[in-house]
Amino acid sequence: MRPTTPLILAAATLATTMGLTACGGGSGSDPDTIKVAYNRSTDNKIRFKDNHLAAVKKQFEKANPGKKIKLIPIQAQDNDYATKVQQMMRSPKTAPDLVYEDTFRINSDIKAGYLRPLDDYLAKWKSWDQFVDTAKTAAKAEDGKTYGVPDGTDTRGLWFNKKIFAKAGLPADWAPKNWNDILEAARTIKKKVPGVTPLNVYTGKAPGETSVMQSFEMLLYGTGGADAHPLHDPKTKKWVTGGKGFRDALTFLKTVYSEKLGPDISDALDPNVGTTVFSEWLPQGKLAIALDGSWLGQNWLKTGGKPWPEWSTTLGQAPMPTQHGQAPGKVSMSGGWTWAISAKSKNADLAWKFIEQLQTKDNAVRWCIVDAQIAVRKDVAKDPEYASSMPGITFFTGLVNYTHYRPATPLYPQVSTAIGEAMEAATTGDSSPSGAAKAYDSRLKSIASGATG
Repeated sequence: MRPTTPLILAAATLATTMGLTACGGGSGSDPDTIKVAYNRSTDNKIRFKDNHLAAVKKQFEKANPGKKIKLIPIQAQDNDYATKVQQMMRSPKTAPDLVYEDTFRINSDIKAGYLRPLDDYLAKWKSWDQFVDTAKTAAKAEDGKTYGVPDGTDTRGLWFNKKIFAKAGLPADWAPKNWNDILEAARTIKKKVPGVTPLNVYTGKAPGETSVMQSFEMLLYGTGGADAHPLHDPKTKKWVTGGKGFRDALTFLKTVYSEKLGPDISDALDPNVGTTVFSEWLPQGKLAIALDGSWLGQNWLKTGGKPWPEWSTTLGQAPMPTQHGQAPGKVSMSGGWTWAISAKSKNADLAWKFIEQLQTKDNAVRWCIVDAQIAVRKDVAKDPEYASSMPGITFFTGLVNYTHYRPATPLYPQVSTAIGEAMEAATTGDSSPSGAAKAYDSRLKSIASGATG
């Protein structure tokens, strides 16, 4: 997922945050102020979200005299950010009014009673009709109610360095048809362009969803057909144990790292490896192929944290193919974040009003552009400024037709952790792919007792 920050800094930030929110009573102690908690980038040069929220805050306060927005940035890795926000939402004294929620965690927070349903507000909000159905369901709970308003999504594919490819004798319009094509290209680069890491696919526990979603699930969802559900069956509501597709995905990872086609394992298991990919390996020409997200280009713009003027001509993009090239031939995974109102907020109406300000059409377009988001609103997707905002935006928007979403169940975060453990065991050689899959099955059965099949 998108880069986050070290634990030590996160802890310090949380201490400050908790002190701020505890002062003066609960979340709703001041009826004219709403507190907005969100995750801040790990890279101190990257302030897309900070700047955008500051601008919307200014708009809101000007349009609503006497009302105030208190922004509470939390700089932390994804897992740590979620933990800290959950801690805040447990008590009226520390709960924010509005919180930025990852779609893959929102159901666990809903089940814990941390969030408020938004259906009454959505029923009266004309802009809700502009949201695509898949985005609407991303924040819908098992009770059928909606608890968050999404502000964008993302897709994933293969980024490749055309200069390195030229040295290796590989085409500038590279479009692998199956997994073997990817591995063969990596092997060719290793042989003909020494000193370059041929391929990065994230792995292991420490990077969290960066590994699980961007790597493993990109592989797993490419092992079956277009309508396959290799992780969780929405009809039976049962988790799928580690079968052939699961083992094949782990075998792909084992191949990459055992043949030394990827980075050193110590680097791969670094929790901040995602930041290293966009800030060092790709701009410095040290990495040939990266299985990564649609948002990378935002970092290399003039306004980004790592300006790289040549990126649009140096890098190409290709869809991630299915395992054997079977229909539909391409695969992607999508995630995204939503704005949700804390169940303990006493200023819910004012918090909703700020969501509406965040989601004016102009603000929605601006956010998708500055944060390299893939639009979830029909009016934003049609906007000329969005469509021409960045090289590759059309390519990554096109992958929405082939994308999958993580299971929207409260147990998913625990399952994700178990997948990360299986990935790490197969990557390091501590276990064979089959052994790692069996260990995953055991973990899965303890996590979802009676809900596996």
